[in-house]
Amino acid sequence: MPLLSATVGESYTITRIGGTPEVRKHLEDLGFAVGGKVTVISVMGGNMIVNVKETRVAVSRELAMKIMI
Repeated sequence: MPLLSATVGESYTITRIGGTPEVRKHLEDLGFAVGGKVTVISVMGGNMIVNVKETRVAVSRELAMKIMI
């Protein structure tokens, strides 16, 4: 399921990252990697704040749809 469907406060493992090579590289630079852990901190208007690699990152709705958990 996409990260956008995740429950706030739950920890998930990233299973796949979709999108163009540029999008995948951008997400990788932010710390998102297959097999990595991600926790949703909050959701505001479809945009998310997540904890990945001990760092809080804001992710747009479009990017959250490309991260599968």
